[in-house]
Amino acid sequence: MSMQQSPMGVNVQTLPPPPSYIPPKSTGSYMIDCLYQPTYVWLLNGENFWFIPISVESFGTTGYRWMGSFWMFTGIDTSFIEVVSCPPIPTLY
Repeated sequence: MSMQQSPMGVNVQTLPPPPSYIPPKSTGSYMIDCLYQPTYVWLLNGENFWFIPISVESFGTTGYRWMGSFWMFTGIDTSFIEVVSCPPIPTLY
């Protein structure tokens, strides 16, 4: 992983893009189980997006949010999260 600056001057992480599909909503995933993995997040306000959590605390989580063409470091208040899903990434073997 290396750091780059976006056109807006914000540090972004150079990671591969997330999977091209949206997983089904899970009923039993926890953000702590998804550390360092592509995780799909549904917020209570209706927003949903790919996120790679790197830290989980009781008040929130930080990590990298997919912005459509790049990852941006951000934090999310856990009280705003409806559900998360970090399904296994399919492999060819």
